[in-house]
Amino acid sequence: MNTLEMLEVVEHQETSVREEEVQTSNGKGSDVCALPPLKKIWIDLDNSPHVPFFIPIIKELEKRGFSILLTARDAFQVSELIRLHGLKCRSIGRHYGKHTIAKIFGLAVRVLQLLPIAAMGKPHLAVAHCSRAQAIACMALRIPTLWISDYEFAKGLPFLKVDWLLVPEVIPSDSVGLKPDRVLKYPGIKEDVYVPTFQPNASIRAQLGLHKDHLVVTMRPPAEEAHYHSRRSDELFRAAMDYLSEQSQLRVVILPRNDRQGERIRRTWPGLFETGQAIVPSHAVDGLNLIWHSDLVISGGGTMNREAAALGVPVYSIFGGTIGAVDKYLAGAGRLTLLETPHDVRTKIQLVHRDLGNGPTNHDHAALTAIVENIVKVSNGCTVN
Repeated sequence: MNTLEMLEVVEHQETSVREEEVQTSNGKGSDVCALPPLKKIWIDLDNSPHVPFFIPIIKELEKRGFSILLTARDAFQVSELIRLHGLKCRSIGRHYGKHTIAKIFGLAVRVLQLLPIAAMGKPHLAVAHCSRAQAIACMALRIPTLWISDYEFAKGLPFLKVDWLLVPEVIPSDSVGLKPDRVLKYPGIKEDVYVPTFQPNASIRAQLGLHKDHLVVTMRPPAEEAHYHSRRSDELFRAAMDYLSEQSQLRVVILPRNDRQGERIRRTWPGLFETGQAIVPSHAVDGLNLIWHSDLVISGGGTMNREAAALGVPVYSIFGGTIGAVDKYLAGAGRLTLLETPHDVRTKIQLVHRDLGNGPTNHDHAALTAIVENIVKVSNGCTVN
């Protein structure tokens, strides 16, 4: 496909951009610096965990007088979560699969799709949780960029540059490939941004056909199309599924990354589905609510592991890649169990009912406050300490 054809694709897809309603909160918050009226922040939702993460950030920025330009990539469950939360968002681009050439092509197409949106929107600052397409578009348009990241081993692109990087305090500044004076910090983990506002809803068990005597395991398979995917993650996932299939007293709620992965899981473990032991929700569910009403979580993805840790739910990681500082911190604090071999699956996982008690106890808003204040400072051109 030549450049003209790619531009025609962009033009065609732009005419079908979907916009949906969002409930915005108004009000005035404390200023960190002098705040010019209606400064615009461009936030790009590149993956499903970014949806719940950015919702409280968006609300706080709007309270402080910012307007938000919100875009999203139609990948994994992003579009479903946008609808679930009622966000007003422009859906731009999609996922092109796990092969390198397809990823590069998809990245180039999405950059071309984002360029006219950003050029017309004229944001003062672009913020994302590592959106490569947004960063490249900002380089072309000279829009300042602030990336938020919680995994120091994520692969970038040789030519890709961002102006600021905001990471958890437990990640060393010299491990992220940016000058230390451009690395900002926030306390805790990124899941602490939205977990404190979580309110449980017990109806999810009935919706999924789960009874009170069922021992519920939430399972998140590895991200097979991610650049950090490893064969060891697949090996640990198979070992965990084999182990769970031997336990008749439990129910496994599986959250596949996409339909293809879900179909493959059904073909590989048909007995689990025939007996009703395994469930794949037919629609997007509130991940935090599902985790809270589970007895334990087994996941090959960092976000769900950390969400469970933030909620105090027993969680076992089958992530086989390089372990980052955040997961090491959680494991060291006894809030996350790292599974390294199939033997660990059978010896470390404890299949016991969990007492939900009186509800979540994490009400600390320090992470949210620090992230929002850093965004405000950068946007206003203030010196960030």
